Amino acid sequence: MATRSDHDPFDLGFEADDDFATTTIGTPSAAGLGGDDPFVDFPSVRPRESVSAPFTDLPPPAAPYEPYAPVAAPAPQVAVAGATQAPIDAADPVAQVAHPVGSTQALVQEVLAAADADMGEAAVPRITIHAFCARPETVALVDAASADRRMARASTIVHPGGLEAAVAYYQNQSTPSLVMVESLDAAPRMLALLDGLAQVCDPGTKVVVIGQTNDIALYRELMRRGVSEYITQPQGPLQIIRAISSLYADPSAPFVGRQIAFVGAKGGVGSSTLAHNFAWSMAERVQVATVMVDLDLPFGTAGLDFNQDPLQGVLDALTQPDRLDPVLMDRMMVRCGDRLSLFAAPGALDQDYEIPADAFEEVTQKIRGAAPFVVLDLPHSWSAWTRRVLIASDDLVVVATPDLASLRNAKNIVDLVRQARPNDAPPRLVLNQVGVPGRPEIPVKDFGEALGLTPSLVLPFDPKPFGQAANNGQMVAEVAPKSKAAEGIDHLARLISRREPPAVQKTSALSSLFRKK
Repeated sequence: MATRSDHDPFDLGFEADDDFATTTIGTPSAAGLGGDDPFVDFPSVRPRESVSAPFTDLPPPAAPYEPYAPVAAPAPQVAVAGATQAPIDAADPVAQVAHPVGSTQALVQEVLAAADADMGEAAVPRITIHAFCARPETVALVDAASADRRMARASTIVHPGGLEAAVAYYQNQSTPSLVMVESLDAAPRMLALLDGLAQVCDPGTKVVVIGQTNDIALYRELMRRGVSEYITQPQGPLQIIRAISSLYADPSAPFVGRQIAFVGAKGGVGSSTLAHNFAWSMAERVQVATVMVDLDLPFGTAGLDFNQDPLQGVLDALTQPDRLDPVLMDRMMVRCGDRLSLFAAPGALDQDYEIPADAFEEVTQKIRGAAPFVVLDLPHSWSAWTRRVLIASDDLVVVATPDLASLRNAKNIVDLVRQARPNDAPPRLVLNQVGVPGRPEIPVKDFGEALGLTPSLVLPFDPKPFGQAANNGQMVAEVAPKSKAAEGIDHLARLISRREPPAVQKTSALSSLFRKK
């Protein structure tokens, strides 16, 4: 019998081997001494600095260089610029209000978005996963997890029967990279079956156990035997994805920021203009480092809106994605402020832009390591790369105007994204140019109900500040800081970033009298 440590703060006053020992199926190995237990020497065993709350999925730490911590997700809102708390007037779709939606669906969407933000972009590598589930509910969760975009590269096969079926299955089969087993048995039988599974597991195979008992003694015993992770009654597919991705997380991997893609339901709805102003608001109002990427190569206007004419831009990165490193990236980007960088499009028609989808995927992934937030301005065109970028983005903003063509196209985009990203929050809808004089329009409420979305932002038709800003190479907030558009874009930045602007320290007139000259 192994000797218990006198200085173990988690010692519960008994030996795990003694309490969980069984003579019915197999005999556990000596605690921590190897023996015939192949789980003990597995490289998948991860050192635990603390097991005070082993059953809690903690979010990954924030970027070390970000001085502002995320705030709690705001209540679901319909944001119309210039807001006060009041109900929306159905007869006035551009009424200056912002009120809580209060619906269960909207609340669930916000919770999913917050969970996704905590999780970050943690894609599972190309591995084979076998899941042996004991309950139909777990089968459904694993199937939902395998359909998630983060597990697109992994191959998942689900078997019924739980842990006992896994032991029998691998008697004549080699084990894959990851085996996930569910057990409804009590601790002694579970450990005995795991001993049997250990005898047939290939070296290097990771094992995740799904159980019913939330007990620290059982958890410690499973970790001692080399089990990679223990999950108690998962409530959603994201919990399973997080457990799997954490096993393959590379601590030395570069930081990955959140990718926010803006796409227009049709041409001329103002998607590019809103994307540029949104990126500026993130950098200047929310005060987080942001990269603006203009992917409309022939007709991009980001350079004009920011009054920049760089010699290099996103096209140079797309034509040599394998050479794109932080040093080259810094030379290709132009600084538009202390926290905002721009990857401008050439905006020229002197060549054909035949760039493979893999290049867009590789370049956008590398750019994500440059800042906590990356804003993509997508062109109004459809190709393999636009589809892949839309699906891979953490947040998607669909900009539309209240007309039938926008409604049809927006519904197609929303339906596609919902099907491809079943575990993510749905896209955010922005209705722009609402209330054009003399133009018949679809009411805001009807537009949102047709898509199954509540608009995150409704902007009234107000061409003067947008036209003045575009002609001056400025942002709307610079030429009309008190306008409805400027206030609405700032609200959208806070909503998506889940951050509040840093408080401005106010100084009194009396204190200025004592200021040193």
